[in-house]
Amino acid sequence: MANRSMRINALRCICLFLTLVPLASHLEAKVTKAVFGDMPDGTKVEIYTLEEGALKARIMTYGARLVSLEVPDRSGKLADIVLGYDNLAGYTADAKSYFGSIVGRYGNRIAHATFSLDGKPYQLPANDGVNTLHGGILGFDKLVWQGHEIPHGVELTLVSKDGDQGFPGTLTARVRYTLEAHALKIEYFATTDKDTVLNLTNHSYFNLAGEGQGDILKHLVMIPADRYTPVDSGLIPTGELAPVAGTPLDFHKATAIGARIDDNNEQLKLGRGYDHNYVLNEKMGTLQEAARVTEPTTGRVLTVETTQPGVQFYSGNFLDGTLHGKQGHVYALRTGFCLETQHFPDSPNHPKFPTSELKPGQTYHEVTVFKFSTAP
Repeated sequence: MANRSMRINALRCICLFLTLVPLASHLEAKVTKAVFGDMPDGTKVEIYTLEEGALKARIMTYGARLVSLEVPDRSGKLADIVLGYDNLAGYTADAKSYFGSIVGRYGNRIAHATFSLDGKPYQLPANDGVNTLHGGILGFDKLVWQGHEIPHGVELTLVSKDGDQGFPGTLTARVRYTLEAHALKIEYFATTDKDTVLNLTNHSYFNLAGEGQGDILKHLVMIPADRYTPVDSGLIPTGELAPVAGTPLDFHKATAIGARIDDNNEQLKLGRGYDHNYVLNEKMGTLQEAARVTEPTTGRVLTVETTQPGVQFYSGNFLDGTLHGKQGHVYALRTGFCLETQHFPDSPNHPKFPTSELKPGQTYHEVTVFKFSTAP
């Protein structure tokens, strides 16, 4: 009788152990910190390594950048799926690609480098022809943020002073990267002491086959958006919210990026491929699916969810083979794609677009989640 009781207790312990192991592995996210390099003025740049389950992400304080993201394929083989460089010097020398960075104050373009707020005009630096792109010449991607460890990840903080790159108000921005249950979550927070405009996003280039493993034209993309914002020759929105139906920009059904990218379509010609903001169908502020991408060879699947009203799908049209990234990999045309969750480009100059204004007393808060799975 005693032996039977001992066996029952042993079985109970084993069952309890098996029940707790998955929970424990989810709760034990590992975060470590190291020095990644020095800026020319001697400022230390730190890099945080986040590990949970099969996922591993590295985030540095220069530009609050996602430096690497290791994800398993259908057989469990890991690969780094974001473009970038092996060292800090690679990032500081590249002023135009924005690999992995947080861009701001205003991600995407502002027409003619100017906007009006509360009846007052503001002039910004033009760094994309006559327009302002990703916050100007010295945007958030080129500044060193302050980082500290938080549960499951890292929080980075940047204070942008009143008048920085022409934008009004002293802005305090915080970005949190966390690894949670097969996903990388990015949360954005900001406050201001004066009326301003704000549009923060992450500018990672993905290649689900692994960075440096060729072009992304066979990746299958699904974007559940009925409309997009057409652009002019400067890639500035015309103000129209046009239907995607009947155009090569319709990704309601999963379609290879390369299937229609060279179609005789004016918008594709203007963007040299896909470089367009999609208007998400659901109400902004609620987490909704913005895109799903599948890489057939490896089976890796990326699902993007966001509270933002739009997502910019960019097919790496300005990569031209002149950049040598990690392990010397040549980043040629369309070897990476971006899904930048955002407010619409040039919103400060389009009153009918969702507002990008932020006022004192308000807290800017947006969430984007990159979820990973595999397909058979």
